[in-house]
Amino acid sequence: MVTLVRLKRDGKVRMLDVEDRSGVTVLRLNHGKVNALDLDLLRAITAAVGDARPEAAVVITGAGSTFCAGVDLASIAEGGEPYVREFLPALSEMFLAVFGHPGPTLAAVNGHAIAGGCVLAAACDIRVMARGRIGLTELAVGVPFPAAALEIMRHAVGPAASTLVLTSELLEAPGAQSIGLVQAIEAPDALLESVITRAQAMMRIESGVYSFTKRQLQRPVRERLAAAAGDEDAVLAAWTSDRTREKIAGYLGALGKR
Repeated sequence: MVTLVRLKRDGKVRMLDVEDRSGVTVLRLNHGKVNALDLDLLRAITAAVGDARPEAAVVITGAGSTFCAGVDLASIAEGGEPYVREFLPALSEMFLAVFGHPGPTLAAVNGHAIAGGCVLAAACDIRVMARGRIGLTELAVGVPFPAAALEIMRHAVGPAASTLVLTSELLEAPGAQSIGLVQAIEAPDALLESVITRAQAMMRIESGVYSFTKRQLQRPVRERLAAAAGDEDAVLAAWTSDRTREKIAGYLGALGKR
């Protein structure tokens, strides 16, 4: 059964498809052409993950040819500081909701997973990619990382996180697999079924043992986030600065010319 989560903003319908597949909760981002993350979509993802049974596996994928192209920079530019003050906490909350779900979480990366889209995939326990490119472009746009995003990337790929963050390099699937950013590569037409099968296998592990082990593995992330709590004011200041607004406008202008 498919439930459509419809959220309206500025007269446009934002949509997240939620489907139960034999006990696996499948969340399909279905938001415009590139599934960009705006405030409404962040809240929808957080709510959908929260509504999933704690022991259930959650599979996240995208509609169309893109998994998620990251933050909706146009909404950031239009909304200004009031919007960003709501957006940044909601972004971190969404990442941590996926990261902290007690059951298995898997990303079926059906296409480009860029910036926040890459972090969303990295927040999952297992990532399987079919096509497109994946990576972190925040520094190229001129914005710093919220602590949650940075620590999730460090957890996912270890020392390779530094190169991904500081170079803004986008990787094809084989390159992503070589550093552990994705665990497997699958053909596009077989991707979702393959990931659902993996999810069902992971659900056969005793749920209490799985969630306890997951918390053990994630403990360093929680400790580093507590230590970095003071960074959020600096991140907010950077995202709302005049220079950042100019940088985002230039980035969006360059995209429009392609």
